[in-house]
Parts: sequence; C-alpha cells; structure tokens
Amino acid sequence: MKISEFLASLKNRNKLLYYFGWLNFVAFVVCLLLYFVDDTIVTGINAWVKPMKFTLSIAIYSWTFSWALHYLKNKVMVSIVSWFVVITMLVENVIIITQAARGEISHYNISTALNGMLFGLMGVFIGINTFINAFTLLLFMIKSQVTINGYQLLAWRAGLLLFLIGSISGGLMIANMGHTFGTVDGGPGIPFTNWSTQAGDMRAAHFFTLHGLQLIPLFAYVLPDHKRRKTLLVLLFSVGYALVCLLMHYLALQGKPLLSF
Repeated sequence: MKISEFLASLKNRNKLLYYFGWLNFVAFVVCLLLYFVDDTIVTGINAWVKPMKFTLSIAIYSWTFSWALHYLKNKVMVSIVSWFVVITMLVENVIIITQAARGEISHYNISTALNGMLFGLMGVFIGINTFINAFTLLLFMIKSQVTINGYQLLAWRAGLLLFLIGSISGGLMIANMGHTFGTVDGGPGIPFTNWSTQAGDMRAAHFFTLHGLQLIPLFAYVLPDHKRRKTLLVLLFSVGYALVCLLMHYLALQGKPLLSF
C-alpha cells in the first residue's frame, strides 16, 4: 500500500482521529524547532525532547485507533471512543508542553501546588484513557461487534491487551515517583529516549508494551498470502513479544538498564 493510499484510507476510516494525528505531528515539528532555539534543561536533557516523544507517540496512537475502530460495527461507540481518545490525549500533551515551556518536569512533579495539580490532572485523564482502552478491548472480544475474524482479530485483540497491560508499568512509575529504578531520574541515557544506561528504566518496558498495539497487527498484516497457519504464527509472535516485555519489566524493577537485556 502506498503512503497516499494509507493516508486516504485513514481519513476515510475516522476523520477525527486522522486530523488529530496530524495535529500531533505538527506539534512534534514545533517542539523540534524549539529544541534548537531553547536550551532549557530538565532532568539532564533539553526540555523539548519529552514533548517531541509524546506528540509523536500520540500521533501514532491516534492513527492506530483510526485504523482499528473501523472494524467495530457500532458507530456510536466508535464516535464515543474517538472523542475520548482526542480529549484525554490533548490534555496530556498540553500539560507536557506547558511544563516544558516553564522548564518544569511534567511527571512525578509535586514540588508546588500548581505542579502537583497538573500532574494529578494528567493522572485523571490517563485513567480515563485506560478505561476507554479496556472498553475497546471488550468490544473486540465480542465477535458480533467486529467485522474481522481469524488471525487479524487475534492480532488486534493481542495488541489492545498489551496496550492495556502497559498501564501497569505506568502505575509502577507513579508508585516509584520516577521512571528510574536503582538511582534518581536524570542520569546518562540512550540518545533521544534517554532511557537510563546505568539503572533500571521502566520507560523502556512501558514503551515496548504499549507499542505492541502497532507491532502485532503489523506483523499479521505483512504475513505473506501463501503462508499457512497464520493464526498460530500471530499467536506465537504475540506470546513471544509479551514475554520480552515481561522481561524488560523485570530488568527495570531489578535496577538493570535496557542494555543488559
């Protein structure tokens, strides 16, 4: 499928999430430009790196749901889920970008009443988004609610389940009031992601678990037409991917960096 065909299909499937995805890509470009003109440092890196990561990730997330929700029969539910995705993720990004502009940490920051309120607000909307993801998974689990079956349905179910499980690592980071396990946040890290190279970093496990939502359906999509037992292959890939994510969580909790994987 050509890129132009892919974009046209996305737009046709869900205009709201399609345009919201583009909004996040535009925000990513703006944050990238600010990276080069603003040298503010937050936890050891340029303040605009985090907004770049989140705007890009949410753009991909929006387009993934734009594609996936097309398979649901109940268009009222599709509209409700789409609007909740937009609202919750918009609040998330606005707070992250605002805190970057203020030179403040967005997550785990309760240093002032304002910072604590913004962090708490993010938690509320992420909680709502988690509920929406659970609801979407439930709809995909009801065969009468979807227009696909077989290995494709299995792939989307597995991806949505992993995405939901990814909220566990988010909860672990909140309980730890930081993403680094074994030392404080802000030490040496892998370029751009800044995942710690000295201690456990739950962000890596969180990232890979969440993006199973894209990788597992993509694996199913690229399987050759002549390939037999596609359902078994998707199942094996999903289980293997989940085990890798589980191991990454274990390493982070043990205070070991991703490079020790």
